[in-house]
Amino acid sequence: MITIAIANQKGGVGKTTSAINIATAMAASGWRTLLIDLDPQGNASTGLGIENSAREYTSYDLLMGDATLSQAAQPSEIPSLDVVPATQDLSGAEVELVAVEDRTHRLQKALASQEPGFAGYDVVFIDCPPSLGLLTLNALCASNTLLVPLQCEFFALEGLSQLLQTVERVQQRFNPDLGIVGIALTMFDRRNRLTDQVADDVRDCLGKLVFENVIPRNVRLSEAPSHGMPALIYDHNCSGSKAYIGLARELIERLPEKRKAA
Repeated sequence: MITIAIANQKGGVGKTTSAINIATAMAASGWRTLLIDLDPQGNASTGLGIENSAREYTSYDLLMGDATLSQAAQPSEIPSLDVVPATQDLSGAEVELVAVEDRTHRLQKALASQEPGFAGYDVVFIDCPPSLGLLTLNALCASNTLLVPLQCEFFALEGLSQLLQTVERVQQRFNPDLGIVGIALTMFDRRNRLTDQVADDVRDCLGKLVFENVIPRNVRLSEAPSHGMPALIYDHNCSGSKAYIGLARELIERLPEKRKAA
């Protein structure tokens, strides 16, 4: 099982939109896919049509040991895509986990404990909150690799530097196997010269780590969550959907094992 954290401590960079649409594309390509919503705002859950009333078990229960993975995961409207939803209860987990033994590896243990008869998943995506607290640390400790959505603006570069330092510390102290599968440039606007400058700077600095496919600013990407569906379902032919399909294909090519025909 490949586990991919989607993280950036800066908010508003298209992190949840990326998580929803990449997970959808992977499921459509035949991968048994799970998306864990680890953000107390629960936007990934809402964006996949999981109503609050349907969130009986959540990622909070998974972290606190009150539910198993098979109990917390529920099917979405997308075939082969399950979701572990989140509610506001998760906002209290940061405080509660401080007093819990092995607090940085709670999610890792929950994912590793396979129950008899539980088929499991080919790939797990974790949508992290916009912070570098205990929730994100749990995600990084539980993951094989990290995907970083990066908004094409100046301040995003400063945030990326901080995130890379955090990844290095996690590698040294908690998860030596953690890697970075790629940087995804989001909210790309070719009419804005700064966008091109930021993209060029990131590529000069990180080279092939940056995905070739960039995610444009696109109204349909913004509209889709209000209808409780990924943009790939809401409007398959919009520029944003096509970009995410291309990004998912790139991601599959970078994964070290269990490749499937996309």
